[in-house]
Amino acid sequence: MRLLYTLLFYLLIPLLLARLWWRGRKAPGYRKNWTQRLGLGDRLSGPVIWIHAVSVGETLAVVPMVERLLKRYPSHRILMTNMTPTGAAQVEKAFGDRVEQRFCPWDLPLAWSAFLRRVKPAICIVVETELWPNLVSGCARKGVPVMLVNARLSERSARGYRRFSALTRPMLQRLNLIAAQHEADAGRFRELGAPPERVSVTGSIKFDISPDLSLRDSGRALRTLWGAERPVVIAASTHEGEDELLLRCWRSLKERQPDLLLALVPRHPERFAGVTELASQFSHNVCARSSGETPDSQTDIYIGDTMGELMMLYAAADIAFVGGSFSGTGGHNPLEPAALGLPVIMGPDTFNFAAICEALKDAGGMSQVVDEKGLTAQLGTWLDQPDQARAAGRAGEAFLKQNQGALDRLEALIAERLDTRH
Repeated sequence: MRLLYTLLFYLLIPLLLARLWWRGRKAPGYRKNWTQRLGLGDRLSGPVIWIHAVSVGETLAVVPMVERLLKRYPSHRILMTNMTPTGAAQVEKAFGDRVEQRFCPWDLPLAWSAFLRRVKPAICIVVETELWPNLVSGCARKGVPVMLVNARLSERSARGYRRFSALTRPMLQRLNLIAAQHEADAGRFRELGAPPERVSVTGSIKFDISPDLSLRDSGRALRTLWGAERPVVIAASTHEGEDELLLRCWRSLKERQPDLLLALVPRHPERFAGVTELASQFSHNVCARSSGETPDSQTDIYIGDTMGELMMLYAAADIAFVGGSFSGTGGHNPLEPAALGLPVIMGPDTFNFAAICEALKDAGGMSQVVDEKGLTAQLGTWLDQPDQARAAGRAGEAFLKQNQGALDRLEALIAERLDTRH
């Protein structure tokens, strides 16, 4: 099965290159360093800790762990690979030249052979769910242990794995460790063939969020420009279709909350311009962060069209809608606004964070709605009753603090495997 998979992948190389070029029209980063997708690049000297985080969300989640590894292993070089230019940009922003960044090779044996020959990693740490059969096989041949950390596997994804069990089962059996977020995730990995003794439940490192004080200060400064007494709703990490939905909600709510400001933060950079244009159809007082214009008390809609500033924008808001939950993509991380004491609203699609969302709802920090009418009603309730909204925010923040500690457990598991190799 892996042979057939590999042959198909080789046949797809022309299409993959064409796709890079096509996506590069709107996001030029896709055309940058494209040879790294084939495993090429400079050789790295010394022991290397290799961490793979597919994009922005995974990169942000793993930042605290990387900081710990930088302190614990000063003689090691840390290499982070990503699949997207936004993920690569986030690595550079978070670490500068303290961490080497490259694009992850495509899952081709020749690419992995070239990559592993140049990098010679002591360990491979894969974040969340980004598993590739030839990556795991290539590392196994070179004796490089592969750890899947902060691992999650929804029932939907597990069904996909089951359909290709001849390919996925051998891959899971070669992993040295799976550190799952929840027991439900761990159970699915075991059912799919992962050796039970190599599966641990460490919790989610996304609970180990500690927003910087300077971030909160920047959020308050922005809020002052908007108008400190105005109610502010942020719609974060939105996907296509969600922006218009939130804009309609904002227009409806503005009838009884005339000062209401909507901060709209699209998930993908290639959509920034389109969302700004869409917002201008709802109001003449639209300000995009990238424009350099200073927002004021007349600004109706603020477009967060920069990368890496979402937490600062959360810090300037009162209520957070987390996107991807009305688009069928499974939703994004609700713990980020919860860490700043914001009440959270999400739509019906939360399978990416199913266990976290259920627990956050049970704790009183999140409300889940099924349609636009429910979203407007819940936003209206919290806007009309700010004390209730603040109580929900405090409940979410307390819930997050109660569940921290996964980072300590994960660091110990990594050290247990890495220290034995040196």
